[in-house]
Amino acid sequence: MTTARAYYETAAPRVAERPTLSELPSFTEVYDHYFPKVYAFAQNRLNDEDLALDIASAVFEKAYLKMGSLRSPDSIGSWLFAIARNEMVTHWRKEKPVEEAWTQATWELSLTSQHAGPEERLLKKEEAAALARLVQQLPPREQEVIALKFDAELTNREIANVLDTTEINIRVAVFRGLRRLRNIIDKNGLYQGGQ
Repeated sequence: MTTARAYYETAAPRVAERPTLSELPSFTEVYDHYFPKVYAFAQNRLNDEDLALDIASAVFEKAYLKMGSLRSPDSIGSWLFAIARNEMVTHWRKEKPVEEAWTQATWELSLTSQHAGPEERLLKKEEAAALARLVQQLPPREQEVIALKFDAELTNREIANVLDTTEINIRVAVFRGLRRLRNIIDKNGLYQGGQ
């Protein structure tokens, strides 16, 4: 006859234990790897460099204070982006609509990523603004998934963790969002409404 304790020890599922501090990467490593991605995500969504820096700083401040509550070293990225998302939602509730963020962020991203002459930079700016206007036509969830995928450079698994859904759901959302965007571009042209 087995005792309840013996049954519990052998048959009951184990509760995930928190990793020890030695199992976690150093905060400096986490910061160096994820700060540019969190900042790019915030920059794209907020349309304000200073505010994006404030949000990214708040994310890492919270992460530093709560690092001990992390359940798995594998979930650091999704945990950081969940914090970033919550920080931005708090900001949006207080300040700006999401739609304005796309135009400025994509414009600045295109300018900073290119070493081109004035004419080429202007063309890139117009193209980025036109693309941003077209992305705004997507449903808000697809806008967010695309921003996490391409601006923050997260994997589908990391996006799923941030948005608390399945990886398959994210794969479908990315596919549908890009297909809708391609259809919008084909239907309206990239520069429709921009010139």
